[in-house]
Amino acid sequence: MIQYPAIDPIIVSLGPAALRWYGLTYVIAFGVAWWLGRRRAALPGSTWKPEDVDDMIFYGALGAILGGRLGWVLFYGFEGLAEDWRMVYRIWQGGMSFHGGLAGVMIAEAMFARRQKRRIADVFDFVVALPGIGILAVRIANFINGELWGKPTDVPWGFIVDPSKLHPTQILEANRLCERFNIDPCLLHVHASQLYEGLLEGLVVFVIVWVFTLKPRPQLAPSGLFLLCYGLFRFAIEFVRVPDENRGYLLFDWVTMGQILSTPMILGGLILMIYAYRRNRPSGNVDASIAAAAA
Repeated sequence: MIQYPAIDPIIVSLGPAALRWYGLTYVIAFGVAWWLGRRRAALPGSTWKPEDVDDMIFYGALGAILGGRLGWVLFYGFEGLAEDWRMVYRIWQGGMSFHGGLAGVMIAEAMFARRQKRRIADVFDFVVALPGIGILAVRIANFINGELWGKPTDVPWGFIVDPSKLHPTQILEANRLCERFNIDPCLLHVHASQLYEGLLEGLVVFVIVWVFTLKPRPQLAPSGLFLLCYGLFRFAIEFVRVPDENRGYLLFDWVTMGQILSTPMILGGLILMIYAYRRNRPSGNVDASIAAAAA
């Protein structure tokens, strides 16, 4: 098995201010999405201008951060509101939901589409090719933070997590996991579910959707493919990921909140793919003459 490296979650601190890996990876996520979006907008036949991507990323970033935090509060941390309502904006203390962030991005990009007088479906289809690398980066930050670990395992690619060798800010998470699985003395052998998510939900989904959208596709087909792939990968990884302590298993002693939230993504993505190809409406992201020549 692999020894988990004790990496300081804080890159550098100046007095009360600190630059953390978690925050840096969000900057990387939005920066890479902006770069990829401008590359895609610059392709021959694209109906997007590179400067349109700037506004699109701004809207998406706001939606991801606000939606991600509010989604976590609603899905995973609602009980804490009664104790302290200010927890809603304490993002630096952890707690971001991908599903909440997705909802936030959808709302924000719908507002962007109306402002730009674009079809909402076209904006969604353009956006879904961009976030994969950012998802990978944020999951690596989860790994560095020593959070969202998977279940105990003896597979050779599992990680040995020894609290005596961890950075102080990571010890609490490890001790909580030992308590949940009654491991004493505390020495964990666990799945690196954060890296599984980063590779599958991030890198693999990015490659699939990016390659798929290199050619003109029916409107809503890219959006459906993204929802289907992400939902399937997230649903599968939940089998080896430890569910949130305050939620546990919600159904049948194995169904998690992540799986419940991913099920509509899977069904919705499949329905969108079928609908898109049956309707076969051309995408508004590519000039009609270019799309016809590529068909």
